[in-house]
Amino acid sequence: MPRLNDRAFDLLSAEIQRLTGDNAANQVRRDIVIRRLERLRTQQGQPASVDELRDALSDIFPDFDQQVLDAAARANGSSAPAWWQIKLAAIAIVGLTGGLYILNLPYPMIRRPVARVAPIVLLPSYLSMDYNYRQAISLVEQADQLVNQASSLNDFVLGDEKVKQAQKHLDALPVWFLGYEPQRYCSFFSCSFLFTIDEFRAARASIGRMEAKIFQEKNAQTALDDGETALNTAKQQYREATTQPARTEAIAAWQVALDSLQQVPEQTLAGRSAQTKLIAHTRDFQLVAGLDAGSKRSNTLIEVAKEFAIAAANASQNPPHPAERWEQMAGLWQEAIARLDQIPLDDPGYVEAQRLLVSYQTQMGTVQMRWQAEKDSVQALTNAKNDIPQLLEVSTSASDRANASQLQRIINQLSVVQPGTTAYEEAQSLLQSAQNKLRQLQ
Repeated sequence: MPRLNDRAFDLLSAEIQRLTGDNAANQVRRDIVIRRLERLRTQQGQPASVDELRDALSDIFPDFDQQVLDAAARANGSSAPAWWQIKLAAIAIVGLTGGLYILNLPYPMIRRPVARVAPIVLLPSYLSMDYNYRQAISLVEQADQLVNQASSLNDFVLGDEKVKQAQKHLDALPVWFLGYEPQRYCSFFSCSFLFTIDEFRAARASIGRMEAKIFQEKNAQTALDDGETALNTAKQQYREATTQPARTEAIAAWQVALDSLQQVPEQTLAGRSAQTKLIAHTRDFQLVAGLDAGSKRSNTLIEVAKEFAIAAANASQNPPHPAERWEQMAGLWQEAIARLDQIPLDDPGYVEAQRLLVSYQTQMGTVQMRWQAEKDSVQALTNAKNDIPQLLEVSTSASDRANASQLQRIINQLSVVQPGTTAYEEAQSLLQSAQNKLRQLQ
């Protein structure tokens, strides 16, 4: 490296220029000093000290500013020497660290010779083993408490973290070292990593069991979440259903969701939670399924009643009808009413059934009245027709007054025949004839 760097040269040159100014007499002095400084710039070696810089300037400029000399010396020595010192220190530290790392590798062929000669060199790895052992044991105990005594999903989440941390610290313990006690280290420090291979295996086995349990719990929790999601979806579908097929489909999805909750393993926390929730979910389902079954039954009864009503209405077309036909219609209406009477008060279809029941009972009452009118009219016509032969037999020998009385009785019987009956037309014809005959006798 140059003995005088550019920064220091510039500082000194600026001060020399200030001292000499533009005076031609001082030009020689300035040139002499500049040449000396240029030589230092071209020379390689240690940076020129403040004394060397003063010697190069004091004979020509005895009053050279000391502060400028100090600043130039600092500038000349601030970059290169410090940088190389840092580099050398860094190389030394890296080399030392690398050497310690190699000597502390967990390989017996390296460690045991070092342990016999310079055991203190292995102190970092001993400290690391002690730390990892303490952490592993502590974390295994914490994980065991969280996983095997879990009361909520958060316990398993935290337990999973503890298991992973414990596994990491167990992995940091070299298996060959277990049961081997570093005598010199333990004579100065309290060793806690004195467990055996069996204990190490037991710790790993415990970690493995907890990992398996956490895996099962996660799967069970996923199944529980999926089942509850499907259950809530089915409930929403049922609430929004407006038709019986849509309700039936929602109930089927509801049943599938309940079956999926039943399959969550009972030995898991999620399974125990699922069993508890299933009590309420099953009760709700049974209530809804019962209502749906009742609704289906009432709908069936209503549909059957409507079929009977349609048949009765069709049979009543184009009157008049004989009494037997009206009796048949009354029977159909009675069957329809009987179906509606089977729908209980708490059934979803009760209101519609009552509305139809009012209409059907009214229709049946009308049919019964027509049936009775038909029977009465037919009977009255029959009685009148039976009296006519008797009237013809006695009319020649009886008085007009007796004949008139007999005719009046026949007229009264024919007047009973009601319109809309099968006997009405014939009764009207006979009635007109009887009335004419009665007028003749009067």
